[in-house]
Amino acid sequence: MDLGVSKAGDWTSVIGLHGLRELLAPWPWAWPALLLVLLVLAAAIANFVTKRILLRGLRRLLAMLASQAGKQGIADMRVIPRLANVVPAMVISSGIGWIPGLPPALVAFVHGACQAWVVLTLALAVSHALDAVNELYERRPDARNKPIKGYLQVAKIVIFALAGLSIVATLAGVKLLHLLTGLGAATAVLMLVFQDTLLSLVASVQISGDGRVRIGDWIEMPSQNADGDVIDIALHTVTVQNWDKTVTTIPTKKLISESFKNWRGMQEAGGRRIKRALYLDQSSVRFLEPEERQRLGRFVLLREYLAQKERELAEWNAGLGEDGQLPFNARRITNLGTFRAYVERYLRRHPNVHQDMTLLVRQLQPGADGIPLEIYCFTNDTRWAVYEGIQSDIFDHLLAILPEFGLRVFQQPGGADFRALAAVPQRVEEATARD
Repeated sequence: MDLGVSKAGDWTSVIGLHGLRELLAPWPWAWPALLLVLLVLAAAIANFVTKRILLRGLRRLLAMLASQAGKQGIADMRVIPRLANVVPAMVISSGIGWIPGLPPALVAFVHGACQAWVVLTLALAVSHALDAVNELYERRPDARNKPIKGYLQVAKIVIFALAGLSIVATLAGVKLLHLLTGLGAATAVLMLVFQDTLLSLVASVQISGDGRVRIGDWIEMPSQNADGDVIDIALHTVTVQNWDKTVTTIPTKKLISESFKNWRGMQEAGGRRIKRALYLDQSSVRFLEPEERQRLGRFVLLREYLAQKERELAEWNAGLGEDGQLPFNARRITNLGTFRAYVERYLRRHPNVHQDMTLLVRQLQPGADGIPLEIYCFTNDTRWAVYEGIQSDIFDHLLAILPEFGLRVFQQPGGADFRALAAVPQRVEEATARD
């Protein structure tokens, strides 16, 4: 009697199925079929007991322990249910040899398939465990500064690669070590296949190490059409949600090989730069008359400046003697210089301008569009909408007060300007006719 029949005989003697076996003796195939059905039923019962009873009790126990510990809740258990799938496979693998009459090749295949299923189940369980580790790590306050998702994805790749090789070795009936030795010749091909993965791994390590990109950073990368907040950093891609709510995925290696702008420094510094110019008509620049200086002296922001400037110019002109009495030899106050001083003092007292950062009001090189008077300062609020409101309020005020200094903003003539010029001769003729 072969081993399968011996095992089957021992089994039937234990559970007292001799009478049933003798009853099915006229049909040789009936007894193995019955045992096969019983084996499948045993695997189903083991799966039911494991998942419906043991796991449910384990969940309740963990929930009770978590509530007693004062925690808000427990993470969804995905590892243990995955491991529970091993139980029916182990039952089938252990019982398939007890069924008589099965071909040895079929028994060996079932054993191998069950082992492969166990290996795959363990790999999936480890993968879920790594996901749980990442979820727990992301709850830490400093998780966005040093994400570990890329490292965990590399670990998953290694685990699934080893699991795949183990499954192939098991089904092929060879040892895993021999299979790995045979793959040595294909190393170059594997390196070529996983080239992007290796490059992404190196880039992910560099990004995590030097902190050049973190979740929540505002980055701008025109070459990839990305301008928005980083919402995810993975092994192969960095996901950016643009300001128009579209999503752009950037290959991780691009953040190493290409340039991009990270606005985190601006947010951490607490100041956002204003760099905009007023273009002034050059023909409106002139010296201030005494009555104009007296009128501008009533401005609170200019009172001290004008008094100091007049003393300085008076001393300078006095040093010239009689030549200082001539207008073209003397130094005099200009409306543009006075306006520049006014703008600087206005910004110094503005409640929304950061006073501890660079603040400049400077003239740039004149051109065909007039004299650029550039405002260079920082707001103390980096939020986009608030920043734009502060900037607009500043320039609204400067444009409105500009005529007080006898200055004009330069702009290209429009249709209304040409129509006004065309109407001048007609108005002159009408005035002449009335005279």
